[in-house]
Amino acid sequence: MEELIKVLDPNLTLISTELIGDVIYIDVESTLTEVNCPYCHTASSRVHSRYTREFQDLPIQGKKTIIRLRNRKMFCQNQECTRKTFAESFSFISPKSKKTNRLIEEIIQLSSKMSSVSAEKYLRDHVVRVGKSTICELLKKGR
Repeated sequence: MEELIKVLDPNLTLISTELIGDVIYIDVESTLTEVNCPYCHTASSRVHSRYTREFQDLPIQGKKTIIRLRNRKMFCQNQECTRKTFAESFSFISPKSKKTNRLIEEIIQLSSKMSSVSAEKYLRDHVVRVGKSTICELLKKGR
């Protein structure tokens, strides 16, 4: 499972996994000791707080997958930066997104070949919990 997490980001480490019904929950956290401020790009190792960020990813062995990321909020070390704190960010998921980029690409690819109602049913049964309105929104953005 550790290798699967490294595909998302090589700086993530597996904490635990849990199977509940047809859903695999994967708990991960970053191994980085320093994170760059996205506003001024100054490296920081001072942790402000931690919180859990939960999002969906591609299924594993036919099971829906939810990743629970123990994310850090950091203090910016640059006194001249307009932001005092910032959250760790990752390339595999957009800020505030509830789905990984690769899952969004899969939803768009599958949904573009069928109606949104059919796509919703297929995706809910085989890939991810997703509604028709989300599918339509992703198709608009993806094209």
